[in-house]
Amino acid sequence: MPDTLQQTFSIGETVAVEFKRCGNGIPPDTYETVCAFLNRFGGDIYFGVLDDGSVEGIPPAHAPSLVRNLVNNLGNPNLFLPAVHLEPQILSVDGKTVIHLHVPQTPDIHRFKGTIYDRLADADVKVVSSSEIAALAIRKQQIYTERKIYPYVKPSDLRLDLLPRIRTRASNFAGGHHPWADMSDEELFRSSRLFGEDKLTGEKGFNLAAILLLGTDDLILDVCPAYGTDALFRRVQLDRYDDRDLVQTNLVESVDRLMAFAAKHLPDPFFLDDDARRVSVRDIVVRELLVNLLIHREFTSSRRSRFVIEPGQLWTENPCRASRQGPITPDNLEPDSKNPVIAAFFRTIGFADELGSGVRKLFKYSLPFAGSEPTILEGDVFKTSIALSSDWFDGDARATDGTNNNAPINVPINDGRTANVPVNVPVNVPVKDKVLELVRQRPGVNRRQLAQALAVDVKTIARAVNDLAGLLEHRGSPKTGGYHLVSASAQTPPTSPPLHTHLSDDDVACVCNALQSSLKTSCPGGT
Repeated sequence: MPDTLQQTFSIGETVAVEFKRCGNGIPPDTYETVCAFLNRFGGDIYFGVLDDGSVEGIPPAHAPSLVRNLVNNLGNPNLFLPAVHLEPQILSVDGKTVIHLHVPQTPDIHRFKGTIYDRLADADVKVVSSSEIAALAIRKQQIYTERKIYPYVKPSDLRLDLLPRIRTRASNFAGGHHPWADMSDEELFRSSRLFGEDKLTGEKGFNLAAILLLGTDDLILDVCPAYGTDALFRRVQLDRYDDRDLVQTNLVESVDRLMAFAAKHLPDPFFLDDDARRVSVRDIVVRELLVNLLIHREFTSSRRSRFVIEPGQLWTENPCRASRQGPITPDNLEPDSKNPVIAAFFRTIGFADELGSGVRKLFKYSLPFAGSEPTILEGDVFKTSIALSSDWFDGDARATDGTNNNAPINVPINDGRTANVPVNVPVNVPVKDKVLELVRQRPGVNRRQLAQALAVDVKTIARAVNDLAGLLEHRGSPKTGGYHLVSASAQTPPTSPPLHTHLSDDDVACVCNALQSSLKTSCPGGT
């Protein structure tokens, strides 16, 4: 048996492979599978092979008549619309006869006996709803819906106030200067392909990409009523949520909104990159997740994108115009931009990298961030998930004053390098003094957060806390509580010995005489 066939049979049935046990005739459900393959990514059907991949074979004398019957039915417009003309092959595998039928992907939507079939995993399913048929049509026609022209949208309908910020970001990312900095607004729109002409209809104007990137919130929802990214944080109320942000603004500002939501609920482990420079692995991982979520979704779908943080995992999902189905890894990565205009705009302003590099970066930094690699599945719904350690959720989700105690505390670290958002804690001082200062700034912080902020282990923090007995106290349960200052006087660690000391009676008499003499000198005639 050829190696490729052996590997195919050992893997089993997939979205593009089907086995059919064939006796004296073609199985009736064969044509449903052919229709599903035609409407999905194409595929291969092997007759004479069992579901477990073992080769049973078919009677050699029956093979030619089976092939003729198969070809005639596929070309019959009363069965298939539009009809297809395929050429099955008769193979000999381990001395047994097998028929192989390769089904290509076509630009048409095919029906078998008036019913549309699609391929999901290893099953053939009927497509009946109008939304599913529309999604199938978009995928089949390879239409970039972001290019659809809206001729009645005017510049005043867009957020022109974002353009200075966009020009600055483009120049900074380009190393100091970008051509957009010298362009007028109209030239920038044309250069970024946000304004153009539909070559089929001749319509001119702003396209859907322009509306999504720079449109006002009302304009976006008028054009895409189901648009939005639902950011959820679950810790206690797992069936609903503990915190939520429904982001329905333009894509440029959506990035900042969603990044802020992630920073609020996810820690940022200490990590040095290859050049011994500290980087925020949380920001890198989350940005790659969010960029994929925002720019590779199918915006005409009624399904809403989601970004979810919950015990055990961080995951995203968004509707997608899939070009394949199954897992994506750096080894089998085949970059395919679902919205090339939006993707190019994001790359220009530094929100995204070159096509394909985001997946590799996600795999590289997910390990130091969460201790696990991501799972990426492409289909009509594009899903990405990263397993999270359960101890990230040991602390209280929110402090009593409404602040989030699980948010990371970024402070200068011991060798002098500074994290992204330093707080006022001096370097090169004892750990216990840093602990005291951090508790003063963030009442309710726990040991794990202190250890993370100071880049030391929890045992070091425990020793420092013991040394600060009388200055700090732990309030709340061991799991959800945190440290607070005992009193206001303890907010600053003592730096000099106390002024009072023990004096003898003779010393006290000498001090009194000296004070009395001093008063007579400074106040003549006084008492």
